[in-house]
Amino acid sequence: MLPRLLCSSLCLLIATAAGARTIAGAGATFPAPAYAKWAEAYRAETGLSLNYQAIGSGGGIKQVKAGTVAFGASDKPLRPRDLAAAGLYQFPTLVGGVTPIINLPGAKQGQVRLTAGLLADIYLGRVRRWNAPQIVALNPGIRLPNLPITVVHRSDGSGTTFLFTSYLARNSADWTSEVGASDAVAWPTGLGGKGNDGVSAFVKQTKGAIGYVEYSFARQNGSTVVALRNRAGRYVVPSAAGFADAAASADWLHSPGNYMLLLDEPAARAWPIAGATFILVPRRPKDAGDVGEALRFFAWGFRKGDALATALDFVPIPATVESLLIRQWTRLVVADGKPVYSER
Repeated sequence: MLPRLLCSSLCLLIATAAGARTIAGAGATFPAPAYAKWAEAYRAETGLSLNYQAIGSGGGIKQVKAGTVAFGASDKPLRPRDLAAAGLYQFPTLVGGVTPIINLPGAKQGQVRLTAGLLADIYLGRVRRWNAPQIVALNPGIRLPNLPITVVHRSDGSGTTFLFTSYLARNSADWTSEVGASDAVAWPTGLGGKGNDGVSAFVKQTKGAIGYVEYSFARQNGSTVVALRNRAGRYVVPSAAGFADAAASADWLHSPGNYMLLLDEPAARAWPIAGATFILVPRRPKDAGDVGEALRFFAWGFRKGDALATALDFVPIPATVESLLIRQWTRLVVADGKPVYSER
């Protein structure tokens, strides 16, 4: 396992060798486990290190706009007009999923069923106990305790929150009108935890709690996940296969700015809160060398990192799309009229 230093800001730091060039990036906690694995293997092969600060998507967008890192990472894709205004280019790297997690005595993995509408009502503070009639009706044969529901959400700007709130907004008019969908919202109720780790910690220590995290964090921490009813009407549990099914129909080749959401996809086994994670770089970088190194790192991830990502339940971007993205880099990310990216 890659040694990881987890500081109060959820900073994931891959140690650098003295004098070696370091690729600096910051942003989403969602893909951090996969990027850490890629960085470990990439350093062993090339000697180059990655300093990636897992501070949340909002922080990553701010830092790449400020020019303090070579790349930002976000699970909330920027729309083409926002990319143009900021002078940025974005591309997807991996597909994963966001999952609700619970701390409910006696509950087994995927045993408790929820719907998007019911999940919205829980996060609106309208359904407050685990034996509420709405939950009991979906879970016949399960003995649900008379236990208060403690809602846990992200306290930082987060692409994970963007995906989760976008999912709720698609399925609840009340959520849309009262809260909306964004990487940071005014939560009606609950406790805020910083990063996936913060949410996981609050849920783990609080009986009756419910939160939402990226699936690899749920697996790593042994969190209890729920089953959600998908668009096809099936109750499904999160899995790499479910994320792959959600991504299968995505038209990456015709998405302006590579903007794509993977929520409520129609496939029978699709997990309903799937999403890609994205990298953001300046289209006209001031430091072409650093951005070029960052793009070479992700080109290596596309070509050699699929197995490492799959082992963490991420789904690689299709090879045809990866090739398309690398061709985009040579056209869209330039300095002094020359492509920033090139093979060594």
